[in-house]
Amino acid sequence: MAIAALTPDQVDDQASRLHDTRGWQQIVTGWERTAAEPTRPSDWRDLLSVPVEQLIDDTLRALPAASPHERPLPGRLGAMLPDRVHLWRRVGQSDLRPSAHLGYARQILAEWGWQNAPYRLRNARGARCVCGALISAHRLGYGSLDTVDRAGAWLITELRAQGWPGLIGPWNRHPGRTAADALALVDATIRRAALAGE
Repeated sequence: MAIAALTPDQVDDQASRLHDTRGWQQIVTGWERTAAEPTRPSDWRDLLSVPVEQLIDDTLRALPAASPHERPLPGRLGAMLPDRVHLWRRVGQSDLRPSAHLGYARQILAEWGWQNAPYRLRNARGARCVCGALISAHRLGYGSLDTVDRAGAWLITELRAQGWPGLIGPWNRHPGRTAADALALVDATIRRAALAGE
């Protein structure tokens, strides 16, 4: 099974290109807006503005993604091994929503550690940068390359909402950045993507 050699730099660039597309902007623009406050209806039927089926569909989309079957991460030794050693874990794995993929990336950052070196998949101890955690989650069998790109685009969307104009890599290596900041960014991105049904 051939897997494309993906680097954190490429993930950052692909996520940025996806974020800048018109289609992506349509996905993330306006999803948090609510309808205007209705006037007091004269009849209870006036309260129904959409069919019940649509209300059910909207509610189901708003629910967080179901937790996938839990497989523990390899231990500290597994964090230091090359990712190609873990390719067997991809066999038979289905695709995930970006919010679930980000959850696994968060688990990698929390358990294996975070680093702020520019565009390095991991350091000697196995710690990952934010983009490196996305790639490692994919290589461990959690989501497709398309999922990695969409998760990266959600990260950029969250960074834009927080006022950061650049890419994920420069944010990751910005002076004074901490592991707690990285985990908080991923947590906020998971919430944003899950609320949008992703």
